[in-house]
Amino acid sequence: MSKPVRFGIIGTNTISHTFMEGALQLKDFQLTAVYSRKEATGRAFGEKYGVKSIFTDLEELAKSDLIDAIYIASPNAFHYSHAMTFLNNGKHVLCEKAFASNLREAKEMVEAARANNLLIMEGMRSTVVPNFLAIKENLHKLGTIRRAIFSKCQYSSRYDKYKAGVVMNAFKRELSNGALMDIGIYCIHPIIELFGSPKEIIASSQFLDSGVDAQGTAILKYAQMDAIMLYSKVSNSCLPCEIQGEEGVLTSSDIYDFNNLTIRYRDGSEEVISKPQEMDNICYEIDEFIKLVQQGETESQLNSHERTIEAIKVMDEIRRQIGLIYPADEK
Repeated sequence: MSKPVRFGIIGTNTISHTFMEGALQLKDFQLTAVYSRKEATGRAFGEKYGVKSIFTDLEELAKSDLIDAIYIASPNAFHYSHAMTFLNNGKHVLCEKAFASNLREAKEMVEAARANNLLIMEGMRSTVVPNFLAIKENLHKLGTIRRAIFSKCQYSSRYDKYKAGVVMNAFKRELSNGALMDIGIYCIHPIIELFGSPKEIIASSQFLDSGVDAQGTAILKYAQMDAIMLYSKVSNSCLPCEIQGEEGVLTSSDIYDFNNLTIRYRDGSEEVISKPQEMDNICYEIDEFIKLVQQGETESQLNSHERTIEAIKVMDEIRRQIGLIYPADEK
């Protein structure tokens, strides 16, 4: 029987609680340490999940023998330094999306993991869920693919405060945040996994006064098709996602869980291809990570290093076109 994997967690924000809700479904998950800049905040998080080991010193946690792996849920701008600290201290890393601020950071993180014979994986949950795997299994039924339209528009729970003059982390350029990194990434990963890297990108965006992008549109061009991505942190959308082929069109009600998957063929027939999956879909990425650690693997085939690198390349090019520069780019 494999040993449970002992996790530390960096961050006590909303995504950290979401992570825990999914992780607690898994028998081989153990949370053994919490890092927070403020001890009181870390202790409150720890008490909720039965953890007594609270750290306010990152290096101390990285060197600790209390953990096998770290889940990084800090702001995007800190992913690189936090990951490197733990990799260089012999800990496996599950890093929340966006993996890094830019391509340079992402490559160095992957190289450090390989040099230390450790697992590093981006926490991109939507490409691990059973419904996305169903898309991959059934994509050939559509014939030659001509167009894909992926939409992820979500009015941020922090936007009202922004409009009232309070700029929270989600809208801070210095933290490598904004609509592309936080929301658009949900479109990019599935597109690359299904169709590969684009030959050309055409992008546009609208900005907030804080210097981050509020929303954007990008066309990822391929030899025989276009993939169109729509993303926003300042509006919602009811548009389904769809993949159009010469033999039929595959639709999904959302890009997060890929629910309600239906193929509508040219002859008028329909096929539902959805699979049963958990509501707390983050459990699938955590389960994948745990199994890889237990098996001694250093890379996921579902959320591979190559796809993470290619996604960062796409985001870097979109940012170049729209003129979004992060402080991390200037280091």
